[in-house]
Amino acid sequence: MRYFFISCFLLISIGGFSQNLDVRILEHINSKNALPSDNFFKFMSNSNVDVVIAAPVGLALAGYFGNDKQMLRNAAVTASSTLLNIGITMGLKYAINRERPFNAYPNLIFNKADPKDPSFPSGHTSSAFATATSLSLAYPKWYVIVPSFAWASTVAYSRMHLGVHYPTDILGGIAVGVLTSFITYKADKWLYSQNMK
Repeated sequence: MRYFFISCFLLISIGGFSQNLDVRILEHINSKNALPSDNFFKFMSNSNVDVVIAAPVGLALAGYFGNDKQMLRNAAVTASSTLLNIGITMGLKYAINRERPFNAYPNLIFNKADPKDPSFPSGHTSSAFATATSLSLAYPKWYVIVPSFAWASTVAYSRMHLGVHYPTDILGGIAVGVLTSFITYKADKWLYSQNMK
C-alpha cells in the first residue's frame, strides 16, 4: 500500500512539473475538428461500463451453470477488484480535484464527451485496466491477455482523444487499475490458503 501512495505522489508531482508537456501531448491527440474516428472512440469509451459489468457477471453465470467453483471465485475477485478500484479512484479524484483539460485550456483542448467529476485519475482507464488485469491474472493465456489489454488501452486512449483526460490522468488510472486487481488477486490467494489449513 505504501508503494501505491508513493506512486500516486510521484504521478501528481510529475503531472505538476510537466503540465506543459501533458498539454502538448494531449493537444496532438485531441482535435477541435469532428473526425471520423470520434464515433469509434466514443463507442470504445462507452463500452467500458458494459465490459466492466459483463466480465464478473459472465464469469459468475458460467461458473454457476457449469458448476465451476474456481470460475465463481474468479467472478468474485473481478467484482471485488472493480469495487475497490471505484472507491480508490473516486477518493483520489475528489481529494486531488484536478480540473479537466478542456476547462483548464478551452482554446487548446476540446471536449467531445460530457464528464462531470474531476480529472485525476481517469476512472474509465482505471476500471478498464482493473478488469483486464483481473481477467489476465485469473486466466493467464495469450488469448485472454492480448484482447483484454488491447481493449483497456483503447479505452484509455479514447479518453485523451475525446479531450477529457491528460496523459498523466491515464497513467494514474493504469496504476490504480493494475494495483487494485493485484491486491484483490493476492488477497484471494491468501484467504484461500488460510481456508485450506
